Amino acid sequence: MDQARFRDYVFPLDHPQVARLKGKDAHAHAQSARGNPRAQELLIEPWSRLITEPFTGITTDGTPIRGLFDLVPDDAPVGEMVSAVRRLLGLLDDEGRETVLLPLDARQWRMWNNTEIYFFVYGLRMDEISPALRDAICAVLRVSLNDQGYGKTRHAMWLNGYLGELTGAPAILGEWSFNFTLFGEPSDREPWGWQLAGHHLALNCVIVDGQMVISPTFLGAEPNWAPEGPYGDAVLFADEERMGAELMASLSPGLRRQAVVYDLLKDPAMPSGRWHQADQRHLGGAFRDNRVIPYEGVPVSAFSASQRQRLMALAGEFLVLPAGPRAHRLAEIERHLDDTHFCWIGETDGEHPFYYRIQSPVIMIEFDEHAGVFLSNEEPERFHIHTIVRTPNGNDYGMDLLRMHYARAHPGHRPGA
Repeated sequence: MDQARFRDYVFPLDHPQVARLKGKDAHAHAQSARGNPRAQELLIEPWSRLITEPFTGITTDGTPIRGLFDLVPDDAPVGEMVSAVRRLLGLLDDEGRETVLLPLDARQWRMWNNTEIYFFVYGLRMDEISPALRDAICAVLRVSLNDQGYGKTRHAMWLNGYLGELTGAPAILGEWSFNFTLFGEPSDREPWGWQLAGHHLALNCVIVDGQMVISPTFLGAEPNWAPEGPYGDAVLFADEERMGAELMASLSPGLRRQAVVYDLLKDPAMPSGRWHQADQRHLGGAFRDNRVIPYEGVPVSAFSASQRQRLMALAGEFLVLPAGPRAHRLAEIERHLDDTHFCWIGETDGEHPFYYRIQSPVIMIEFDEHAGVFLSNEEPERFHIHTIVRTPNGNDYGMDLLRMHYARAHPGHRPGA
């Protein structure tokens, strides 16, 4: 198993890369990072600039396409979600409710990030609350996600705790080192949503007029497998990896050559800025809500019927939505298959690490295998993986649906975080 190789890259606890974490909690670690010039350059300064931009959404040319999304109910489990949230709120005092509840248009929607650094303090920190409150938050997640999506979310959280054991930093990298926030009052009729965010995990869920959007999503792990614990031998993202490689292998040599935009994961041919020290190859990460990302690779219109089916199955693997919203989302993706592109970075033998992206007017999916951060591998390995799902053209955070909702129900109100 490739994933088992992570054991070869575990730092000794006295190595500076992990020794710097010893004895710190998340707050002390964040304070230390704020004084680090490299963190300032890579993260804090660009994030501070990007968060001031009005929300536009990811586009191919800077101008969002309108008319892509329909404001129709999709059988989202709104009633169950509202009941679960109200049970959570019933466990909180006034101060706790004030902490967890933010306005629907709060800027904090766009302040999620996938680092372990606790830069932005809002919502309920799950490692600072009671087990009963944690259970209540998990109950909200469970009714909001499909079984597979909930399983992947909890697996990613547990693997984060396992990484904390490997690095001797359980107060920074823990199973519960995540923040849960509600935006807007939970309601059967008015828009509202929730966010779960922390290291290798960000889920942004919005309900608008009976329709559910869960986007952006970030799920990752380093390592993505552990030899013991409640998840047994389960390898997180094994299907996303396998199915991506199988789709690539199914393409004719000509289409495969067209799909490959760079031969190497860190390729000298990449233009300045295409590879980032923190994000590496992925483009739709934290604070990149307005990024211009032109299509690359091979158009799916050139695929055979079976290859299109493979791509749809692969896209479905990334959707954490419950049954009704998932079916709605898959139909939306399928309607735009002829406008979809598939691209690849890296070797195509299925044995080496790689990156791929599925991109259309209504979805962008990224799968990226990374070098180590808390493990010592200097080159990408198949046990450190980032996955991202975005809704381009202005519907991340359900923004385009909110725009339509307010135009219909509250003329003159302009949403925007």
